Amino acid sequence: MEFGYDETTTELAGRLSAFMDECVYPAEAAFEHQAAESGWSAPPLLDDLKDEARRRGLWNLFLPGDHGGAGLSNLQYAPLAEIMGRSPAIAPAATNCAAPDTGNMEVLAQFGTEWQRKEYLEPLLRGEIRSAFAMTEPDVASSDATNIATSIARDGDEYVINGRKWFITGAMNPNCKIFIVMGVTDPDAASHRRQSQILVPRDTPGLTVKRGMTVFGYNDSDHGGHAEVIFEDVRVPADHLIGEQGSGFAIAQARLGPGRIHHCMRLIGMAERAVEMMCKRALGRTTFGKPIAQQGVVQDWIAESRVKIEQLRLLVLKTAWLMDTVGNQGAHAEIQAIKIATPIAVEWILDKAIQVHGAGGVSQDFPLAALWAGARSLRFADGPDEVHKRSLAYRELKKYMSQ
Repeated sequence: MEFGYDETTTELAGRLSAFMDECVYPAEAAFEHQAAESGWSAPPLLDDLKDEARRRGLWNLFLPGDHGGAGLSNLQYAPLAEIMGRSPAIAPAATNCAAPDTGNMEVLAQFGTEWQRKEYLEPLLRGEIRSAFAMTEPDVASSDATNIATSIARDGDEYVINGRKWFITGAMNPNCKIFIVMGVTDPDAASHRRQSQILVPRDTPGLTVKRGMTVFGYNDSDHGGHAEVIFEDVRVPADHLIGEQGSGFAIAQARLGPGRIHHCMRLIGMAERAVEMMCKRALGRTTFGKPIAQQGVVQDWIAESRVKIEQLRLLVLKTAWLMDTVGNQGAHAEIQAIKIATPIAVEWILDKAIQVHGAGGVSQDFPLAALWAGARSLRFADGPDEVHKRSLAYRELKKYMSQ
């Protein structure tokens, strides 16, 4: 594995950094104000940022070129996602690299039929619509995906969907036009063959977006919010099924692997911004006759933060390299490792940056509180820490079970 970035990555990183400095950071205050006023719709200035990102060639960077993306490898995309993570409410959406659309586009690109791609993938690639992935349920422990209880029953040339989902990211946005729904098509099949995934247009009768769900008090409207969604006798044509019946669990695993590494890439960017803010604040404030930066405990936080970031970055880059060279399955242990290590370490770094900022750190005057809430919530997203630890531990134990 090469530690240096190639010429393409270096050039794109420079271009993306300039976009952040010239367009994204200066827009953060206005974006936050517009988000508060626009309800669940995207802040109006996002359209201008998207146009500018397209103009600069910073669009669909996450997706392989044969499906309309930039054609970058995971190793090339990693440092770009890190840069975007420094302003996670704006930059991923402005470049059409925001979850859950990224994962949904990957699913449609990999498993969708020709008409499914034309109807939904193409407008998603153009940034004209948004989408949602409806998997998590309130009535079962969704950390075990085989528990998913929503019913997707075949009835002639249609499927009938009944169930209740929640924390469905993006669903509150009026421009969310399509849901990818995971549910049970064959309850008597083997546990990993019971589920399927199906496309449900937002305006389908029986689909109700019931309410928005807050995350540590934030409504995350800039991401389209998180919703509770009810499916009551929702009927869609049979050709809305993604892949073959019973392949839902496998599709979910194919979707969530890249999603997990994307989250970790962006988290490192969040951590870098936190350290930058922590250092500037520590140098600019004086307590007990000397700058905060000269206090030993603060120096310890800064040093520990740098060590954590460098460790995490190397592990994430190794994971990206493995995904490129041996595939997602071959990188499974590393994907689990970064998903365990990154959110909790970045949460710690953000906590220390908040501490250095004093009362201001928990206020709306700095981005740290929102970043902390985002990092903490990512210890649940795409599987909680404990599930990944359980699986990773089993992989280690399995090496010695035959001895």
